[in-house]
Amino acid sequence: MSALPPVRIPHPHVEVRDDLQNGSPVIAGTRIHVRRIWAWHRRGVSVETLLRRYPSLRPEFVLDALAFAYGNQELIGADLAREEELISPRRTGA
Repeated sequence: MSALPPVRIPHPHVEVRDDLQNGSPVIAGTRIHVRRIWAWHRRGVSVETLLRRYPSLRPEFVLDALAFAYGNQELIGADLAREEELISPRRTGA
């Protein structure tokens, strides 16, 4: 699994630890990946809808996760690419 770029701008409600979710940024105290919140947001999903989708989160957690993603776009982009690589069907040479 490829290493992710370093965090440029840390945020209080986002954790990035090698021993937690393979080093992917998550909302502190949860297993909710920042990349998921970011992907939904980039598709036009509102913060209110995200809060309904993740009822355990408080508004400041979602907003901080989005602020983290905006400030660390290279990291989030790499995390999304890594996720895509993991879930894409393996291509074999023919």
